[in-house]
Amino acid sequence: MLYTTERRTGEKMKAVLIHEPGNVSIVEIAKPSPKEGEALLRILYGGICGSDLGTYRGTFAYAGYPRIPGHEFSAQIVEIGENDRGLKPGMIVTGNPYFDCQHCYSCERGLVNCCESNETLGAQRDGVFSEYITMPVERIYDGRGLSPRQLALIEPFCISYHGVSRANVQPGDKVLIVGAGTIGVLAAIAAKAKGGEVYIADVAEAKLKYAYETFGLAGMILNDDPDTFMDKVNAVTGGHHGFDVTIEAVGLPSTFQNCIDAAAYGARVVQIGVGRQKLDFDFTVIQKKELNIFGSRNALKKDFLELIDLVKNGGADLEKIVMNKGAMEPEKRSEYSLDEAAEAFEEFSRFGANKLKVVIHFADPQ
Repeated sequence: MLYTTERRTGEKMKAVLIHEPGNVSIVEIAKPSPKEGEALLRILYGGICGSDLGTYRGTFAYAGYPRIPGHEFSAQIVEIGENDRGLKPGMIVTGNPYFDCQHCYSCERGLVNCCESNETLGAQRDGVFSEYITMPVERIYDGRGLSPRQLALIEPFCISYHGVSRANVQPGDKVLIVGAGTIGVLAAIAAKAKGGEVYIADVAEAKLKYAYETFGLAGMILNDDPDTFMDKVNAVTGGHHGFDVTIEAVGLPSTFQNCIDAAAYGARVVQIGVGRQKLDFDFTVIQKKELNIFGSRNALKKDFLELIDLVKNGGADLEKIVMNKGAMEPEKRSEYSLDEAAEAFEEFSRFGANKLKVVIHFADPQ
């Protein structure tokens, strides 16, 4: 039996489409109908993440065109069949946007987050930036009373949390996050929650100061001059000791190099950021320092469930990730309507140094 709060009418719906780098518009497409085992969801909030912005700019490694972007979202269940997960029409939910093949060697070992044929919504397949989407029921998670805007920020928190878990951050570890965007700041929050002494570095002073002051970090490094970066690192870590953990959350060769340089001997280095550029790299430093280098890709179901509970119980205030609430000036604005999606991408791309997270408000719960 199919439970529903809304009759399907074969209507069209609005969606955001990136036709090619720099070209975004609102288009009209068919409203989807759920297949067996799927639910129909009404999108409430969507977050523009670094990969979406990279698709807009033409710098994201996995981008294809034309593409409906988006994989950070909250939604309301419109239609759903009988299920053993307690999911019903009207519930506010989020979902896992990483689709794995279930057959490759990674999937066979349970490493579904790094499936060899992974397809992420908004990257290798069309994303969630439309009025409605369908999603397999097993990928949908109860929001447990979180606000729609907070719930849309769970997925990027999962990305960061997974990377911090790869680093195995321990109480007392000195941790450097390179990149004060959403993923970097959320990684700082996750590392601090695990007991790390967390510092954050970025070229954008406004975001850097906001992250440092708002989330009570141990310190910040303005990474505005490559010639003085290591002087600042040494001032923080005492001589030439370096950090126990460094986490790259930008996706540039220079910021990966920052992480290698700032890492102490025997340190752990985690690469979360994604980019297209290549690095001319003195790899012998890995052997010399005996560095432990980890890639971090996507997240797992347990990350979603743990972090929904963490936020619900007051362990992190994700609302603070959205800076300048209520601001309407293009250089500060952080929330847009669906019809303003093209402006959201263009202004986020131009004024990203002043914005931590930009969200699109698609609809209110009904």
